[in-house]
Amino acid sequence: MANSKKNAKKKMTKSAKISKKAIRGKTAKQTCKKVIMAIGFIVFPLIVGVISSLITGDAMTSFGKFNQPPLAPPAWLFPVAWTILYILMGVASYLIFRIKPKTQKEERFRDIELTIYFTQLIFNFLWTIFFFKFELRFFAFGWLVVMWLMILTLIIMAFRNKKAAAWCLIPYLLWCTFAAYLNIMIAVLN
Repeated sequence: MANSKKNAKKKMTKSAKISKKAIRGKTAKQTCKKVIMAIGFIVFPLIVGVISSLITGDAMTSFGKFNQPPLAPPAWLFPVAWTILYILMGVASYLIFRIKPKTQKEERFRDIELTIYFTQLIFNFLWTIFFFKFELRFFAFGWLVVMWLMILTLIIMAFRNKKAAAWCLIPYLLWCTFAAYLNIMIAVLN
């Protein structure tokens, strides 16, 4: 009887080890998948920014040729600022994506947040083209105001269910506020 208890205990220990390995393997795969998703969400807005800058070509060169308003930063600051902002935007979108809704209403709310995020990203992409490529300065300003409202709405919504995402978007809103000032002043001065 003692031997059968020992054998049963060995079998349970062996089966527990196999289960732990399976769980660890599944967890490693899930972690890997989460990391890849996070990287994708972060890289996506960076790619959007790169494509937009490729389409507009020498935008920063033309920016330097404008009659500049007070507080206009040097041209080199824009790619640095936008890189940081695109990374923060990607982090925010990933945090919103990772929300686990408990009800259909919460799921719809999260889906609306993501829809607003991707819509404003399209607006962001097109603003650069309107402003630099087509030189539609006043139109670009109106476009930027609509984008600004989307960002503000997204921040308000994110504060409700994912505060970290909202905090990641606040620098973006502030920069777009500054960009609106530059946009309208350049439109008036040029």
